[in-house]
Amino acid sequence: MIPLRMIRRIVSSVTLKEETRCRTSNKLSRALSSSQIHHGSRNPRSPPLVSLDLVDEWSSSFTHSDSRPIQKCTNNGSARIIDGRSAAEEIKSSIAIEVSRMKDSIGKVPGLAVILVGQRRDSLAYVRNKIMACHEVGFRFSIAELPESCTEEEVCDALSNYNKDASIHGILVQLPLPQHFDEGKILNVLSLEKDVDGFHPLNIGNLAIQGREPLFIPCTAKGCIELLLRSDVEIAGKRAVVIGRSNIVGLPTFLLLQRHHATVSIVHAYTENPEIVAREADILVAAAGVPNLVRGSWLKPGAVVLDVGINPIEDPESEHGYRLIGDVCIEEAVRIASAVTPVPGGVGPMTVAMLLLNTLEAAKRALRLT
Repeated sequence: MIPLRMIRRIVSSVTLKEETRCRTSNKLSRALSSSQIHHGSRNPRSPPLVSLDLVDEWSSSFTHSDSRPIQKCTNNGSARIIDGRSAAEEIKSSIAIEVSRMKDSIGKVPGLAVILVGQRRDSLAYVRNKIMACHEVGFRFSIAELPESCTEEEVCDALSNYNKDASIHGILVQLPLPQHFDEGKILNVLSLEKDVDGFHPLNIGNLAIQGREPLFIPCTAKGCIELLLRSDVEIAGKRAVVIGRSNIVGLPTFLLLQRHHATVSIVHAYTENPEIVAREADILVAAAGVPNLVRGSWLKPGAVVLDVGINPIEDPESEHGYRLIGDVCIEEAVRIASAVTPVPGGVGPMTVAMLLLNTLEAAKRALRLT
């Protein structure tokens, strides 16, 4: 006989899934209706793509409802921790040597500029790490800090000034920007030769097209692949799932995994049964920006898990009043996966290292050292 408590749990799970499905269906229906598709017309039915764009609202559109028992991997219950810090330190050491040689030979060093709008905690953490990394390797560093209330014109003016500055070889706009900004408009102002974040439409386009080479590969995606390669993880032919489809991480990582011949799927806030899709992954990249979204039941035993999420959680005992956790429930993941990146200390340090590498390459091109 099935206990009453279990019956209630099953009914509750089904109800939550149905409510989530209805909310998702309603949002998609509104998006399609607003695009003014007239099925009775002989005109093409494809709407403008931007009319289909929706914000991925994970917190409101998804509730954990999977009650499957968690399978253990045959790794004695302890996944290998992929140490992004040590890998990043090796890369930074080699960069510092090149910078020292550059300074001795031509009296110049790479210059990196950051434009920071507002005071997002995660953005402040990223920028703080970038400043320290630049000092470590001998780069020149400049920052333009603007209030959240500033205008697009002010951001574009700061970009234009850095575009003209010959001592600055790499520029990045710390994303995401506040919602009232048009990121595309701002990034279009950025000089392609200084787009060390790799977000310029031409860089993303060249990343997507076989036979093309972008000037710069987006840093987080590049860092993820570098960690896989350094960990001797086979990519070609493997099933990979990227959770999250942002222009910053999800999309570039999807494209780069494809270029490395993985079979790639994207999971987003409107994906039905995301845990089922995730369980197919030999390589799983979590980049949704939702704390502990990925539970052990989402993972295929033996999967390699890269946790890109950096989510600030209030912690009065921490130096900054908060601590950072990832999108993956690490306590459960280590029981299932064969390897996993920690937060902090995993993908984050590699992202910064790839930014330094891209900036060094930009400087060498600008100074005709390649």
